[in-house]
Amino acid sequence: MHTQSGVIIQGAFESVCRFRSNDVYMPLTPMFHVHAWGVPYGATLLGAKQVYPGRYEPETILRLVETERVTYSHCVPTVLQMILNHPAAAKADLSHWKVVVGGARLNKGLAEAAVKKGIEIYASYGMSETCPLACRANLKTPMLGKPMEEVLDYLIMTGLPAPFVYVRLFDKEGREVPSDGSSPGEVCLRSPWLTESYFKDPERSRDLWREGWLHTGDIGVMNAEGYLQVTDRIKDVIKTGGEWISSLDLENLLSQHEAVLESAAIGVSDAKWGERPLILAVLKPAHAGSVGEAELRQFLVEAAQQGKIPKYGVPDKVRIVEALPKTSVGKINKIALRKEYP
Repeated sequence: MHTQSGVIIQGAFESVCRFRSNDVYMPLTPMFHVHAWGVPYGATLLGAKQVYPGRYEPETILRLVETERVTYSHCVPTVLQMILNHPAAAKADLSHWKVVVGGARLNKGLAEAAVKKGIEIYASYGMSETCPLACRANLKTPMLGKPMEEVLDYLIMTGLPAPFVYVRLFDKEGREVPSDGSSPGEVCLRSPWLTESYFKDPERSRDLWREGWLHTGDIGVMNAEGYLQVTDRIKDVIKTGGEWISSLDLENLLSQHEAVLESAAIGVSDAKWGERPLILAVLKPAHAGSVGEAELRQFLVEAAQQGKIPKYGVPDKVRIVEALPKTSVGKINKIALRKEYP
């Protein structure tokens, strides 16, 4: 049923990034990462041509996209970032490529860079416990044909629930929050393919399933149109002076600075406020040495002045670093960052 739902949400709806039998499929997610998100099963069901690149080397991937005429791939944001910033990408024709991004938030800066290269792109959401499909950022019919600048914010959202997936947001007291685009709650799911339990861990299993819903540990909001936006992991939310700050919102904003390659926001201990946000940024090679930490912080100050984030959400410090630690599947490792910056 998971494969059936994936085929439906990726191919049956009129939207971007459609996946059909005449597509050439190349996964850029490891097979050990929730069986490459289950997409190889859908590709096999459809009889689509499949290309497996081996090691994820940007030059090899770009060559295969062109020579094999690859049309459909999926990956985490850091892999796409690595590909687009490789020198070979400047000359590559990627106008026939559709890329689904999941595993971490697809920020607007990366999405804009992909669109400039002619790539069709949208976000996907799931986790190991959901095997992993839960949501895809399909566009609804009235949005089709609109200029990209009008729909890009929808394409980078967590998205709409897949067929056979039910999504609800609950507050700390277990009450369902309204779908108004601003009321936060924990993302809870029901679906036939969700995991029942953790192996030999009954305590975590009971905590996972409460009141008949799988509790994801993600905080999000849902708008009136049914689009979900995950705003943070519960453990990653930065709480300063009793107020919550979304680390993902900070990262998404800083991604839109022309000099920023990638960033990560974490909470660090503060004697007065309990926690304060710290954001670490990696610069694009062309801007290394020409853009400083003060300029990046000022970019966030201006975002606060425009109402994009609260003023108390502006980090006291922005640090430029050479690299950010990654997990085995290419996600930014915030556990390692919190140990390094307590």
